[in-house]
Amino acid sequence: MQTPTTGTTNLRPSAFERLGHPVRRWIWQQKWQRLRDVQEKAIPAILAGGDVVVSARTAAGKTEAAIMPLLTRVLDGDGRDGFRILYVSPLKALINDQYRRLEPLCEACDIPLHKWHGDVSADAKARARKTPNGVVLITPESLEALLVRRGKEVRFLFSSLEAVVIDELHALIGTERGMQLQSILNRIEIACDRERIDRIGLSATLGDMRLAADALRPTGGADVKVIEGNDEGNGLKLQIRGYYETEREEDDGEKDASPDEDTAERHGIPERLADDLFRLLRGHRNLLFGGSRQRVELYADRLRLMCEDNRVPNEFFPHHGSLSKAEREDVELRLRDDPRPTTAVATTTLELGIDIGDVESVAQIGPGFSVSSLRQRLGRSGRRAGSPAIMRMFVIERNPGRGQHPLERLNLGLIQSIAMIECLKDGWCEPPAPAGLHLSTLLHQVLALILQKGGASPQSAWKILCDRGPFKRVDRAMFADLLRCMASAENKLIEQSPEGLLMIGEFGERITEAHDFYPVFSIEREYRIIHEARTLGTYPLDSAIKPGETLIFAGRRWQVIEVDDPTRIITVKPTRGGKPPRFSGNGGGLHNRIAKEMKHVLEGAEQFAYIDRVAADMLASARQCFGELGLATRSVLPHADGVLVFPWIGTQKLTTLTLAFLARDFRTTQFQHAIELQDCDAEGVGQCLACWASGDLPTIETMMAGVSRPNVARFDHHLSQDLMTMVTVQERLDYGSLQEVASRLASTTVGY
Repeated sequence: MQTPTTGTTNLRPSAFERLGHPVRRWIWQQKWQRLRDVQEKAIPAILAGGDVVVSARTAAGKTEAAIMPLLTRVLDGDGRDGFRILYVSPLKALINDQYRRLEPLCEACDIPLHKWHGDVSADAKARARKTPNGVVLITPESLEALLVRRGKEVRFLFSSLEAVVIDELHALIGTERGMQLQSILNRIEIACDRERIDRIGLSATLGDMRLAADALRPTGGADVKVIEGNDEGNGLKLQIRGYYETEREEDDGEKDASPDEDTAERHGIPERLADDLFRLLRGHRNLLFGGSRQRVELYADRLRLMCEDNRVPNEFFPHHGSLSKAEREDVELRLRDDPRPTTAVATTTLELGIDIGDVESVAQIGPGFSVSSLRQRLGRSGRRAGSPAIMRMFVIERNPGRGQHPLERLNLGLIQSIAMIECLKDGWCEPPAPAGLHLSTLLHQVLALILQKGGASPQSAWKILCDRGPFKRVDRAMFADLLRCMASAENKLIEQSPEGLLMIGEFGERITEAHDFYPVFSIEREYRIIHEARTLGTYPLDSAIKPGETLIFAGRRWQVIEVDDPTRIITVKPTRGGKPPRFSGNGGGLHNRIAKEMKHVLEGAEQFAYIDRVAADMLASARQCFGELGLATRSVLPHADGVLVFPWIGTQKLTTLTLAFLARDFRTTQFQHAIELQDCDAEGVGQCLACWASGDLPTIETMMAGVSRPNVARFDHHLSQDLMTMVTVQERLDYGSLQEVASRLASTTVGY
């Protein structure tokens, strides 16, 4: 076949000519002018074999960079029975997209392509199992179910694998789900008597490539090849727009200067913000990330009503996990295939690489969760040649007023937004979390391994899951403690046969026979807040708290009396104090780099070209407050009947500092960026910090005494208090930083 002149002018033989002929013919048919940078680099590396991490911006061609050389390896192989490529993706919707995307390429190579998730029929799965071959697109949960239900078939199905591709690797690193997948892949290698099966990790956002390599192949990261694409894209346009909660419109000659209060307050969305969203997004194709599911629904409904008021067709549609599959797919199809203008108002459901075609702009309410998430979202726009990616952040702050809490006067939502953009401009994003104990997932994997093998000895289970598997921080003694905990009268998850094999216990059968056994990620566990037998509401307990801590709920302060984990009840009593700020809680896992950048923004004088006039006024006001409070030179600030501590550190360190203060009987409230201590003075706090700075730290046991089990991971509630304490200390705190943090804070409290 002659090479079309229009299709191969710039193709370099180093990568292109090494691909199999059917793959090259398919590329010609697509009329590609050249391979992408990441493809040129990845194809030789993957053809050579071994583990590879492929990182490049969204829409840079990572999927093809992995699949094209792997299909070439299959074409050059010996035609053995068994699946040849396992493509693991975190979402069913992503699998459906990849199936549509890869089907023509696989057909051109005459290689079967299979979808495998909960929505695929049992008949289709049975046909694939009967004559396994080709490529399988599967979720981690479906892969787990396959091993558990068809344990005796694992060798037949997977012994001929060329490689496993892990899509959206960044979404799995350091998570319970990521540990589960690593364990599953290790169990497959052992069942197939394979020393290792090549792993290819794909991701658009990886802050530390070596940590990513270690996550792809635990203890073997040094041998993982790292490929980074240099496709620079089409440029970037950024803007941060500021809004006050209850601001009134200025009289511009077109609008009433005093709109009706009911209109201004509809859905709790400032009128000017609603107008700007409608004006900037209508008529285009956009993603608007609204935060929680409730906020997504509020914004989508508010914008829909504005379409009705203006007598134009609705263009704004919600997209989140609580909606039916059909509802979500309708929005995705409209964005991808329908020429009509459409804005999807979404949670994180559209953050990953679901194919929704070319999106003109991305917007989000508030700073979001992380720089990594910001980069991922930004990659959804600017895919069309010559069109830059566009990101708008809409930040709402409280109106300035007398008696306002310092945390509100500092406009920290805006400051965090600016800090994250500055980190983004510097090319930084959060590195993957280092591996923790993940005992909740290990508990699940013990049950799954027993089901897969029909029983397992404690020794072989430890060797498979910990010694060779990903749970390498769990030694034999800790594993034995976990098994005893699982077998306890309270849990009855496992039992031991007369021959010494671990078997599923009475309560373990209920868990493993349930349809939702296979996922290891948790559904948010809500606790009831009760005062004098009256339920005040529910509270998502996703962090460690203990009696004595102060919660802010429904605009009031409450002191925690007791946390009852089995019944999920937090008993509280009213506590006095000044007017609380409008926000509370930890607000997600903020990284130290962002907290440090926030202080730099506040103490600096730089004017940021990407913020609008209102945001610039907010920044000036925050800087003025920062100066008036003297926060450039001190971190402990007298306030009301206590003090505020501004350490400018990330969430793990801040939580550790909070527990240390609680251990010294301070009445403590933790916010996202500060700690409030009541009934004390700055001098007393300074003395306490100086004591810790000298090395006289509270012990871990003292700090953790009485701490609730936050049930962050799905099976945390089955762990003993001792095991849960180890998990909390190693994964959710940073005890090792306490002395350094205290030393730095103590040096700024002299004279108070």
